[in-house]
Amino acid sequence: MIVLKAAQENIVATLQAVAGIVERRQTLPILANVLLRKDGGRIECITSDLEIQIRTSAELGGDSGSFSTTIGARKLIDILRTLPADQVVSLSAAQSKVTLQGGKSRFTLQTLPAEDFPLVQEAADFGPAFSVPQKTLKGLIDQVHFAMAVHDIRYYLNGILFVAEGKTLTLVATDGHRLALAQATLAIEMPRQEVILPRKTVLELQRLLKDDKSDKSDKSAAKDAGDGEFQGAPIEMRFAGNQAKFNFGGMEFITKLVEGKFPDFNRVIPKNHKNHVTLGRVPLLSGLQRAAILTSDKFKGVKLSFEPGTLRIAASNAEQEEAKEELEIDYAGDSIEIGFNITYLMDVLGNISQDRVTISLQDTNSSALLTVPEQTGFKYVVMPMRI
Repeated sequence: MIVLKAAQENIVATLQAVAGIVERRQTLPILANVLLRKDGGRIECITSDLEIQIRTSAELGGDSGSFSTTIGARKLIDILRTLPADQVVSLSAAQSKVTLQGGKSRFTLQTLPAEDFPLVQEAADFGPAFSVPQKTLKGLIDQVHFAMAVHDIRYYLNGILFVAEGKTLTLVATDGHRLALAQATLAIEMPRQEVILPRKTVLELQRLLKDDKSDKSDKSAAKDAGDGEFQGAPIEMRFAGNQAKFNFGGMEFITKLVEGKFPDFNRVIPKNHKNHVTLGRVPLLSGLQRAAILTSDKFKGVKLSFEPGTLRIAASNAEQEEAKEELEIDYAGDSIEIGFNITYLMDVLGNISQDRVTISLQDTNSSALLTVPEQTGFKYVVMPMRI
């Protein structure tokens, strides 16, 4: 039976959409496979790591009739990538093997039974659905993801908090030393729902979501998936007690949640800092990047000295090397000398796109608040460090 027969680029685009969560090494061998379910000319592709499940479908030709099997996902994609993009590729099945053929190339691959593939059982208590444009959610994730903790013993910090309440969607990430918050407006009123998405889920959503810079191959894959408005399509979200479900661009994405109580982020955000300065994001980032060259891997400290009209940046290392930068700024507040982890500052400046950033300060020992004038829903809090 010919399972599918289509151009290489269409098959690769469909498989790549679901293959991001597949690890090459698995405790359960079948989790390294993609589940293919054929019904006529339409193929459904499903992958899972027991925590996340991604499902999509596309018209990829082949014989009529129904068929299902599982094939090694990475191996299949690696082979397909080596074939020309416009070449027609076929996948045929016989007994417990499949044969992939393109031009004069032929590959025989082992399969595992489709009925052994562990599908995620959907929660029964999903709350009401709400949606935002894909570009909006991708933008929110881009603005906060870098502040997530990595392998923190406080497991609830290893992800992003999603809060839907009223007409506001809020995303928050923190590692205990800095906190990033971004907000967007919803079209409908929502009862309060609060979930923590795991780190792997966040990074995979970030990879899959489309913005206005979506390339041509994304659009063609979307067209094959039956969604001509893929680029501007909304993403629908639903939250349950232990699961979140996302539908976008012909895809269904289900993930388990991180259990635990996220810190009260409102208490962390400074409210009454009296010293404010608005300056160019790129000049500040460039100055910090140069100063960072002379910091050490163990000690990433940078000293910022705010004085009327001037910002001085200073960094040094154990070899007694020093970097000093000076920027002219429109500042008339108190003279404040404050230390930060330079990576925390470069992270936020590198992940926002606005031209100008506002820094609000109280004194040497208080957290700093970074905001952007054009977007009131973005806040970044960073704790000072002793230099």
